[in-house]
Amino acid sequence: MDRRKIKEIVSNMTLEEKAGLCSGADFWHTKKVERLDIPDSMVADGPHGIRKQDLEGDHLGINDSIVAVCFPAGCATAASFDTDLIEKMGEALGESAQAENLSVVLGPAVNIKRSPLCGRNFEYYSEDPYLAGKMAAAYIKGVQSWNVGTSIKHYLANDQETRRMSVDARIDERTLREIYLPAFEEAVRQSKPWTVMASYNKVNGCYTTESRKFLTDILRDEWGFDGYVMSDWGAVSDRVAGIKAGMDLEMPSSHGINDAEIVKAVQNGELDEALVDEAVCNILNIIYRYLENRKPEAKFDKQAQHDMSADIAKQCIVLLKNENVLPLDFESGEKIAFIGKFAEKPRFQGGGSSHINCFAKTSALDAAKEMGLFANIIYAKGYEDDKDETDEALLAEAVAAAKNAHTAVIFAGLPDTFESEGFDRSHMRMPSCQNRLIEEVAAVCDRTIVVLHNGSPVEMPWIAKVQGVVESYLGGENVGTAQMEVLSGRFNPCAKLPETFPLKLADNPSYLNFPGEGDVVEYREGIFVGYRYYDKKEMEVLFPFGHGLSYTEFAYDNIKVSSKELTDKDTVTVTVDVTNTGKVAGSEIAQLYVRDVESDVIRPEKELKGFAKVTLAPGETKTVSFTLDKRSFAYYETKIDDWYVESGEFEILIGASSRDIRQQAKLTVTATTKLPFVVTQDTVMMDVLRDEHASQFLDAIREANKLNEVNNTEGEGLGASANDMMEAMMKYAPMRNVFSFGNGSMTHERLREILSQMNKR
Repeated sequence: MDRRKIKEIVSNMTLEEKAGLCSGADFWHTKKVERLDIPDSMVADGPHGIRKQDLEGDHLGINDSIVAVCFPAGCATAASFDTDLIEKMGEALGESAQAENLSVVLGPAVNIKRSPLCGRNFEYYSEDPYLAGKMAAAYIKGVQSWNVGTSIKHYLANDQETRRMSVDARIDERTLREIYLPAFEEAVRQSKPWTVMASYNKVNGCYTTESRKFLTDILRDEWGFDGYVMSDWGAVSDRVAGIKAGMDLEMPSSHGINDAEIVKAVQNGELDEALVDEAVCNILNIIYRYLENRKPEAKFDKQAQHDMSADIAKQCIVLLKNENVLPLDFESGEKIAFIGKFAEKPRFQGGGSSHINCFAKTSALDAAKEMGLFANIIYAKGYEDDKDETDEALLAEAVAAAKNAHTAVIFAGLPDTFESEGFDRSHMRMPSCQNRLIEEVAAVCDRTIVVLHNGSPVEMPWIAKVQGVVESYLGGENVGTAQMEVLSGRFNPCAKLPETFPLKLADNPSYLNFPGEGDVVEYREGIFVGYRYYDKKEMEVLFPFGHGLSYTEFAYDNIKVSSKELTDKDTVTVTVDVTNTGKVAGSEIAQLYVRDVESDVIRPEKELKGFAKVTLAPGETKTVSFTLDKRSFAYYETKIDDWYVESGEFEILIGASSRDIRQQAKLTVTATTKLPFVVTQDTVMMDVLRDEHASQFLDAIREANKLNEVNNTEGEGLGASANDMMEAMMKYAPMRNVFSFGNGSMTHERLREILSQMNKR
């Protein structure tokens, strides 16, 4: 239905009907207006599965929802660095939503992984906004291809669970624009999500549900968003302020309480009714977009999606370490010990609003039996996951199994009690009983592999004592099949880490300021989140951003740039050849980073600006291509409230991870925008000298600013570097020093005249 017809419908509604439509009917539905035949519509939690509940739903995953398929969580899918793969997953979710008559799937979640401690990191994609934005755009494109909406969340800076409903995230503008807004921006501009979910928290003193800057000025006016903004469940503080800001739909129902506030505010002149009309138009636009594009032929084939979940999960498993122990030969006759409860009952999803009532659950032991690889496996439970206490009998059984095995594979990670929506982690450690298990097994078996199940980084005090580490993240309900495909070598791992694994929690840049003091959290690390910080500090890490091994090797060669000189209005193409130099087929994820060689502002050492997955047979070479534009080289300049590229040299770095750069090239970018520069009597000389126009008028200043010659005695007192010192002091001297240290010929009137000439552009 076009906007004109929707406006006509709204014009026939009473104020009370319009206000009522601005909040939910219950936990999951928008309201009907029976008098005008306006239907309701239903939304449901995602993002990695359909969590459709009845009217008495809870939004926190406590009560059961319909049986559905649990795909890998965001922490895992981001590791695929594969937008095509995520789009296909989105298509499956979109078809499922159509089959279940759901108008909107609440996802994807694209908040930045500022700290490893955030309890909801398992649902988020990355510490890097470029990667998170690309993944989100692909997910949205897939879901919405079935004419089902998405709700990208949680807009904005919902980066912790501690006091998430009241905390004020204090973030400077440049950091907002470079780190916390870009993933939302990329998704909105490229894939146009039907809805956006406003988060609970404040940003710089204002609740996001009441921020016109974020909900209207940026989201709609800058990025072109044309859907409706809904609140996170219970996130509304001041409903009238929300309408003014552009917050259209309050969820869940306020039972008429906040609707009455809207009516009263219009009647007493506090609120323009046109703003209410706009909110209702936004909501109806999406309701009718869904209803007019219903697809009754859609099916929810759970078995097919269960199988698909494994195919996705195996492409999300990261091989972190391999000292010639993987892949395993399950048919050699050698005993292989599977140790750890997660081998039998894996943790494959997070707790809270995204918790899926699963169609099926396949563990590594289940998969080994189904794949005919179980004959030489011996299993020992090793630990309980409902409490962090060592069961000595289980530990002894596990150690005995490892002693009698050629290889020990320990299935370990974070239990639900360590990681969930609703609370943040208090440390970055795995359960101590599991760490002890790994240490003792490794002591008796020199071929020990750890398979991890976790939503964010963990410390690994045992890393030097094991020969292999496999990161499964939270791989969905069929993770066991994916694990066995990788462990057996039937599938060659290709995923890369979408976040840095630091050696210890204290190394993280947010360590001193997470989760804040009371209701305030300062983002004092600024733009230096994740690898941007570790690389700038030249810090040792456990595993760097973008790291991931393969059962084959890849060589990079022949980097080319389409132009060595360009302006900030141009695009440039970068190509590189990638060759599989090993003996088995595999996929490599080539990553492109950009480095500003010399900048007047503080910038990261390098930033991800492109990635591409390429599949190669042994000996095969393919050329990978990237396109870079202004944003690839720019930083956000608050002086002009826009992205700005400094003229100068940039390095293009391509490699297998952020710290495994294989090829590099240089090019020069020339800015077509000039930053505003106003000279005052307090401007220092070196800044004037760097401005081509202003520096033309310095002769008069230089003449008046000649210091008395330093005599021999004074020179001896100042040391041999007296002239160097005086020259350095002159660079940092403000223009007004001409009065204090000059020859007395400069007057205030003359200086004002010179400054006026300098500022005429």
